[in-house]
Amino acid sequence: MSEFPLDILPKIITLARSTYYYHLKQLNLEDKNQAVKNEIETIYTEHKGNYGYRRITLELRNRGFIVNHKKLQRLMKLLGLTARIRRKRKYSSYHGEVGKKAENIIQRQFTAEKPMEKCYTGITEFSIPTSNQKLYLSPILDGYNSEIIAYTLSSSPNLKQVKDMLEQAF
Repeated sequence: MSEFPLDILPKIITLARSTYYYHLKQLNLEDKNQAVKNEIETIYTEHKGNYGYRRITLELRNRGFIVNHKKLQRLMKLLGLTARIRRKRKYSSYHGEVGKKAENIIQRQFTAEKPMEKCYTGITEFSIPTSNQKLYLSPILDGYNSEIIAYTLSSSPNLKQVKDMLEQAF
């Protein structure tokens, strides 16, 4: 800066003298968000990049930092931190050989003329969020009046569950 006089420089770049001094002063100021930035990076690395801005906001509040989520998003963008997107895995019960596929006798004609003429079954997966556990429900439904004839609840979808359900019903 010593090459050019301070009177000529603002005129050449069409800048007010006060603006020049304001920006010069800002360069010397300490970053007021530095403590929050350090804490954000700490939380991010502790959780291996799995936490996004919502969880980091909650964690910061637990640690005594009150930061608006929009400000946190700006700071994370500035730091180049993005959460890993978790893809839901498709459930597959395949554990070996695939058995015979039954013929489609029903042909989408689900109503029945008399009780126990047509019965339907399936297995439904339920996730329990409090324990990260899954339960599997296997009911038998009567096509005549949509009544559940029998059902079983199991922690894994296996042949034993289906056999028990069929023994209850018949």
